Amino acid sequence: MDFEEAHNAYIQHHMLRRKGERRGRLERGHREAEKLFCRNIWWPLRGNFDDLHPEFEVPDWRGQSYFCDFVWLTQLVKLIVEIKGFGPHVRDMDRQKYCNELNRETFLTAMGFQVISFAYDDVAHRPELCTTMLRMVLSRFQPESSPVHPHRITEREIIRLACSLAQSLRPIDVQTHLGIGHRAAVRTLQSLCSKGLFSPLTGASGKHVVRYELQRGATIGI
Repeated sequence: MDFEEAHNAYIQHHMLRRKGERRGRLERGHREAEKLFCRNIWWPLRGNFDDLHPEFEVPDWRGQSYFCDFVWLTQLVKLIVEIKGFGPHVRDMDRQKYCNELNRETFLTAMGFQVISFAYDDVAHRPELCTTMLRMVLSRFQPESSPVHPHRITEREIIRLACSLAQSLRPIDVQTHLGIGHRAAVRTLQSLCSKGLFSPLTGASGKHVVRYELQRGATIGI
């Protein structure tokens, strides 16, 4: 089954199980941005739409209904995914709307949801970045199907560190974060370079590697 067939079946599945405003919201709300997220990010990453609910109704802190773009619901996870365009979420937002949005996200966190948001521009034009970020989030909730070598865990943590800092890494950054020695830090960074996940950056003299830069879209099964 290709994406279009799977996506149509996915929407029809939820349409048949909804009535009234919940059905109407799905008809009106699941548009270009939401379909792009399904096509560019969720489908390549997961290959199915299991447990992913579109235009999902949740209460806000005032007890009023709010429809999230997506909620991924499993026995262990309640993950809300929002796709935010610059216009409605930044340019056209006044102070009260801004306060309401922050209050809603805080309330949902208190109710046990994790809320993550992607910019529409990234979903449309830089989906590999969104896929990397989402894979990292989902990996927190999914047990490994087979034992993982400690070295692979170390490499995964270094990638997370580079993403969180949003800059190239020095060996000292890895040493401090992981509590390992200089040689071990350099050896692991070099291993990541050999796998094409990082690239070495030399200093002003061009003789010595001083930093390591994460390659765009790099992952190691996270």
